[in-house]
Amino acid sequence: MADAREWLAGTRPRTLPAAIVPVLIGSGVAASYDKFSWWRAALALVVALALQVGVNFANDYSDGVRGSDERRVGPVRLVAAGLAPPRQVKAAAFGFFCVAGLAGLTLAAVTSWWLLAVGAGCIAAAWFYTGGPKPYGYNGLGEFFVFACFGVVAVAGTAYVQMKEFSWLGLAASVPAGLLACALLMVNNLRDIRTDTLAGKRTLAVLLGDARSRVGYVLMLLVPFGIAALLAVFRPLALITVAALPLARIPIRSVRAGASGPALIKALGETGRLQLAFGIAFTIGLAIRL
Repeated sequence: MADAREWLAGTRPRTLPAAIVPVLIGSGVAASYDKFSWWRAALALVVALALQVGVNFANDYSDGVRGSDERRVGPVRLVAAGLAPPRQVKAAAFGFFCVAGLAGLTLAAVTSWWLLAVGAGCIAAAWFYTGGPKPYGYNGLGEFFVFACFGVVAVAGTAYVQMKEFSWLGLAASVPAGLLACALLMVNNLRDIRTDTLAGKRTLAVLLGDARSRVGYVLMLLVPFGIAALLAVFRPLALITVAALPLARIPIRSVRAGASGPALIKALGETGRLQLAFGIAFTIGLAIRL
């Protein structure tokens, strides 16, 4: 039976910045319009974190029962390694989906009921990433849905539940968040190209191939800084995101040099740290109007 440390590892802490950063950025947008609400932001963070952990457990379960993780070179998976029964991992996934749903229900009750449909769509996307008879993550669509859910929906949605209206800034600011979340997925799938190919898992990295996936990863890290520079026309302090740029040097150099296996696991952690640093700086830059 898996112990507490192994269950914690099953949440994949390196991926959690993908949930935290869009909520920070969306809250920065709301603050720039003097409409920041700490408790609504906190509930949005619960939704995002619960969805992220839920999809990680769902991925562990679905790939484990399919046998896709048998030759995995990344961190240990609970099901594939026999550390936990599949039913327990599946229950953990749906437990976190329920937490996300309850927090989302509270936000919908005080904002707009149509948000329930958006939340249900995100939970469905989390499950069918690798679950169900035709998982879209096995057909190169993982990054598309990550961009949509942890970029556009998370940032614009977080701003909306605080402002009760959409803004162009919330939509524009969602693009860097979405790209950085995609970078996390890309470097993870880059590591697994060989084993995913053998398992019949056609991720975007498998479809692009090793060389082009590495180029795509670099672009996903650098384009957000360019977008932040463009938004500096309207929010000059968005330029402070340049302070996070040095953190991109090590993972970019590693990936461009052809890193594989454990080196890409390290790059995943470095990508998460860059994402978090960028998110904090971008949030501050958006929130303060000059």
